[in-house]
Amino acid sequence: MEAKALTKTENEIQNIQLVTGEFTPSEASHIIMNLIDEKINFHKLQRLQLWEGNHKCNTDQLNERIKELQKEKEIAREFINSSRGHGQNLKINGTLEITVAN
Repeated sequence: MEAKALTKTENEIQNIQLVTGEFTPSEASHIIMNLIDEKINFHKLQRLQLWEGNHKCNTDQLNERIKELQKEKEIAREFINSSRGHGQNLKINGTLEITVAN
């Protein structure tokens, strides 16, 4: 199988429908918390790999992103809990947009 490079005439944006549908608060919590946790763990692993290579490296950017994600996780938890208190289901539409970096 031959790899093919993108040309200007080909689509340089790819959308992936990751999550879509209506969920109970418990289901929504499970989906969202796991997605955020996975991203947090990704950044923690990046930080550890940098640190292993150089114990004096600057990981401020990764630390900040981890904090942002933890804050977003808490916001999502509060939102989901409020819908749970009202007996409402939640709709989730999670699309990833992938583009070629220049």
